[in-house]
Amino acid sequence: MIRKAFKMKVYPSSIEKYTQRHNPIWKELEAVLIAHGVHNYSIFYDGETHILFGYAELESEEKWNSIADTQICKDWWVHMADLMETNADNSPVSTDLKEVFHLG
Repeated sequence: MIRKAFKMKVYPSSIEKYTQRHNPIWKELEAVLIAHGVHNYSIFYDGETHILFGYAELESEEKWNSIADTQICKDWWVHMADLMETNADNSPVSTDLKEVFHLG
């Protein structure tokens, strides 16, 4: 299992809406994540910096990367684009984080 961590940035006034839109996440998107081998996916929020910290356990990077090609993922990006920093295709601006310690 691959542990993946990444960060994104939500607009300061949008965390409440961001949280609401994730609870619950669309069933169709949840199904795509599961079908693509994503497990234990969490997103955390730092209120000082407005940084979102994402953590997921993956079966493979290839499966993870292919989620972006699904229509439901593209629709989700459009749905969330007004709340966070995004790229031209509406995908969130995201930075992978390098693991420097793990106890387990």
